[in-house]
Amino acid sequence: MRHRVLLGGLVSALMLGGGSERAAAQALLADDIIILSKGQREQEKARTTTHLGPSPGARERPFRFNPGAPESRLGEQPGAAAFPTGMQARDVLAAASAEGRAVGRAPAARITPPARLPSQRMPIYGSLEVPGGYDEGPPEGLTLDMAIQRLAQVNYGLRTKFQEIPKAQADILSAGLRGNPLVFGSADTVPYGNYSPQRPGENGYSVVLIQPIDVNQKRKVRVLVAQQAKKVLEAQYQDAVRLEIDNLYTAFVDVLDAREAVRYAKASLEGLNQVLKATEQQYQKQFVPQTDVESAAIQRDTAEVGLEQAKVALRQAKRALAVLLDILPGQADSLEVRGSIRDEVAPPPPTEDLARLALCVRPDVVSYRLGIRRAEADVRLQRAERFPDVFLLYTPYGFRNNAPEGQKSATSWSVGALVSLPIFNRNQGNIRRAEHNVIQTQIEFSGLERQVLSEVERAHLEYASTHAAVERLERGILPRARKLRDQKYTLYTQGQESIITYLTAQRDYNEVVRQYRDTLIRHRRSMLRLNTAVGQRILP
Repeated sequence: MRHRVLLGGLVSALMLGGGSERAAAQALLADDIIILSKGQREQEKARTTTHLGPSPGARERPFRFNPGAPESRLGEQPGAAAFPTGMQARDVLAAASAEGRAVGRAPAARITPPARLPSQRMPIYGSLEVPGGYDEGPPEGLTLDMAIQRLAQVNYGLRTKFQEIPKAQADILSAGLRGNPLVFGSADTVPYGNYSPQRPGENGYSVVLIQPIDVNQKRKVRVLVAQQAKKVLEAQYQDAVRLEIDNLYTAFVDVLDAREAVRYAKASLEGLNQVLKATEQQYQKQFVPQTDVESAAIQRDTAEVGLEQAKVALRQAKRALAVLLDILPGQADSLEVRGSIRDEVAPPPPTEDLARLALCVRPDVVSYRLGIRRAEADVRLQRAERFPDVFLLYTPYGFRNNAPEGQKSATSWSVGALVSLPIFNRNQGNIRRAEHNVIQTQIEFSGLERQVLSEVERAHLEYASTHAAVERLERGILPRARKLRDQKYTLYTQGQESIITYLTAQRDYNEVVRQYRDTLIRHRRSMLRLNTAVGQRILP
C-alpha cells in the first residue's frame, strides 16, 4: 500500500510539471544548480591548508605574522578541518556573487622570519699582544655599505619574500574584476514521443542572460582591502630586510673579529720569538737553566698554534659572510672586507629621541599600524557582504512551438530580477569577527610598541656600557698591565727575576688584552644592534 501511494505521488508530480508555469520553475532550479556548483568550486579552492604545514607552491606567505589579517593567533587547533571555518552556510545569491574569490581564504602560514645568526667566538691560544696601529683592510675591500647593497640584491631569502609584493598586486587585480554574465539555455516541456490533437502540448526554447549587479559597492571595498594588504606586505618585506641586515651585521663583525684575532696572534708570536731569542742568549751565558729555554719555546709554539687557529676561524667567518652575499665558496677565501672595530664617531642621540624615531620608522611597527587600517577595511567589506548582488535576468529570445496543435508558433522576450530578501543578516557573525579582529590588532600593536621601546633602551644601555668599558681599558687598565709586564721582562733579561715571574706577568697581561679585544668587539656589535633596534642607520 505504501509503495502505491509513493508511485501515485510521483506520477502526480510529473503531470503537474508538464505546464508552461513549471518550465520557469525548472529554469530557476537549473540556475540554482549552476550557482551552487560555483560556490562549491570556490570552497574547494579555499582548502589550501593541511596539518602537515605549508605546501610548496601553495598561496601561503613566508612571513610569520600578517598584521590585520582575520586569522587565529593561537595556532592550529587540534582536530580542526583542513579548510577554514569561515566557509559557513551561504544563500544562493551570496555564493554566486563571490566573483571568483575564495569563500573563506585560508589563514596565511606563519613561516619564521630570518633567524638571528649567533656570533662566532674566535678561539685564541697562547699569549696575546695588542698590535700597533689600526688595520681597516685593503682600500678595495668590501665595506659594510657595499655588503648591505649586495645583500638586498642577491639574498635568496629576501628575493623569495619580495615575490609577495607582485602577488599582492595580482590580488588587487582580482579584487577589482567584475562578475561575468551567465548564459542559460533551456528546452522546456519536450514530450516523450510527439504531441498530437489527442495529446496536446507545446514545447519551448529560450536563452537567458543573467548579470550580477553589485548594488552596494562590494567590489570597491574588496579593492580597498587588497590595497591595504599590499601596504602591509611592503612594510613586512622592509622588516625582513631589517632582520637580514642584522644577520649581515653579525657575519661582518665576525670577519672583523677574526681578522683582529690574527693580528693579535701575529704580534704575540713576534714578541715571544724575541723572548725565546733573549732566553737562549742568557742560557749560552749560563745565566738561566735549560728549563727556562724550554718554557719560552713552549710559549712560542703555543702562540703558533693560536695563530693557525685564528687563520682557520677567519676562513670560516668569511665563508659564513659569503653565504649571505651569494658568493661562491671558492671565492670566499679571497674575500677581503674593509672596516674597523673601533668607535671613532660621535655618540648617538639620547634614548628618548631614538625611541620616538623607532616608533615612526621601524617597519614592523609600520606594518601593524597599516594592519589596523586593513582590519578596519575588512569590517567595511563584511558589512557590505550583508547584501548579495542583485541578478538581472533577460531573455532576448523565447520560442514556443505550436505546430503540433496546428497553430502558429510564437516568439517572445522577458526580463526579471532575482533579489535576496534581507530578512536575516547571514553575515553578522563575520562582521562581529572582523570587529574583534580590529581590537585584536590594536592590542598587538600596543604590545609591539612596548617591545620596541624596551629594545631601544636595552640597545642604548649596552652601547653606553661597552663604550665606557673600552675607554677605561684603553686609558687605565691596559697601559698599567703592559707597563708591569715590560718591567718584569726587563728584570728577567737582567737576571733579577726568573722566567716564571715573567710568564706570570705575561699571563695577567694576556687576560687584560683578551678582555680589551672582546670589549671592542662587543661595543662594535652594540653599535650595529642599536641600528637594528631603531630601524635606521644611526651609527656606521
